[in-house]
Amino acid sequence: MRIADKPYAAVAPQPLAFIGLGTMGAAMAAHLARAGHTMAVFNRTAAKAEAWHQAHGGRVALSPADAACGAQIVLLCVGRDDDVRQVLLGEGLPGGPADGALATLAPGAIVVDHTTTSANLARQMHAACDERGVHWVDAPVSGGNVGAEQGTLTVMCGGQADAFARIEPIVGAYARAVTLLGGAGAGQLAKMVNQICVAGLLQGLAEGLAFGERAGLDMAAVLHVIGQGAASSWQMLNRGPTMLEDRFDFGFAVDWMRKDLGLVLDEARRQGARLPVTALVDQFYGDLQAQGAGRLDTSSLIKRLR
Repeated sequence: MRIADKPYAAVAPQPLAFIGLGTMGAAMAAHLARAGHTMAVFNRTAAKAEAWHQAHGGRVALSPADAACGAQIVLLCVGRDDDVRQVLLGEGLPGGPADGALATLAPGAIVVDHTTTSANLARQMHAACDERGVHWVDAPVSGGNVGAEQGTLTVMCGGQADAFARIEPIVGAYARAVTLLGGAGAGQLAKMVNQICVAGLLQGLAEGLAFGERAGLDMAAVLHVIGQGAASSWQMLNRGPTMLEDRFDFGFAVDWMRKDLGLVLDEARRQGARLPVTALVDQFYGDLQAQGAGRLDTSSLIKRLR
């Protein structure tokens, strides 16, 4: 692992495919284009792919299979487990398996999946890729849309060491830290640890701020002082001030956090792990969804307490 502002040296341009051009994926793919790689892009909403092409060049593909044809590395950033199955295996696409990216990948190519999914899905896709001689790396990210735009994401990887060594400098175009944590599925399990910690931190921060407001404290001043002590965290320094200002129009949405915490709690049941705080915060996020706040940033937990 390397951690620095921009630690990864430039690498020779390669033919790449990027599938999934939402807020995160579009920014990540843009970094790859600026690094000089030959890009083929696909998005199920074709207008997003065309808009990306107008801004960054590259080739707009007609299907995942078309995007992957000739690519040495295919990067995915879609929504859920079923979306990964669709774009990789062609499940639910008009052409079936022939439209999936795996259909046209040559042996030795690599699939890098930045989607946050279940660990079981990662293991299934690893097996499907392995049957065709293709490598798999599950590589969920942390850092949100700001990290994607600034190229400062943290990437947690599961896969084989030789495949990881090939993709590490490529992914470094939009990451500060890219770390191999074990075999297939290890990246997704690490992302679950990340989300467990984030959920607990945000609820604690929300409770602290709401308590201080009710006590009549100058909470901007309180944040300044405790942000220099043991209570400090990225969430406090970056989301504390915006929570005080009642601003929740950026970052990672409640709907997506609920999806992630669902994966976490499913995995915890399989392992027999106890996650009482995570389960409670998941219910709090459900309350926000019921209030129509599903698209607000995850720091909107404080709205329940005001």
